[in-house]
Amino acid sequence: MEKIGGRTARLTGTAILATLVVVFDYTLKFSGLKIPFPWLPFLKFDFTGIPIALSLLLYGLSSGATTSVVACLAIVARGSDPVGAVMKAIAEFSTVFGIAIGLHLPGRYRKTASVFVGIALRIVITCASNMIVIPAYSGMPYSVAVGMLPMIAVFNALQGALTVFVGYLLYGAYVQRVTPM
Repeated sequence: MEKIGGRTARLTGTAILATLVVVFDYTLKFSGLKIPFPWLPFLKFDFTGIPIALSLLLYGLSSGATTSVVACLAIVARGSDPVGAVMKAIAEFSTVFGIAIGLHLPGRYRKTASVFVGIALRIVITCASNMIVIPAYSGMPYSVAVGMLPMIAVFNALQGALTVFVGYLLYGAYVQRVTPM
């Protein structure tokens, strides 16, 4: 994937996609449209990762990192807990970082590899993070956190797949219709 546009275009595009992250987060939160994961209802499906993935695909890893940080700040600004906000940012950044790694692998299946590496890295990082956060933050025993790992992994596989596939779908549509300057 090549980066779209020059420096100003990347800055503007990143700002627009970061704004879209905030709009998605606030809209889904206050409309009640976030979909709880049935087995762990504190985990909720949303669309905030899609503009983060799109920012990576269009403008590079620094744009993906920036929009991940904006997601964290937006969640904290709306009065949600900072730990959840950081966990969301970690999940989304690990996904785009995995996509970026996959895109730099040799061979003709880089796009396919980026999908799998992005989702796999998200699963590994979120499971590891939850092994620290669940016992420390919620006071649950370590053994309970270990017992939750399979469902945390399934949730993050599904959320990561949504993020990656829709991100690639929108990227493909954009590249077909918009000619870079």
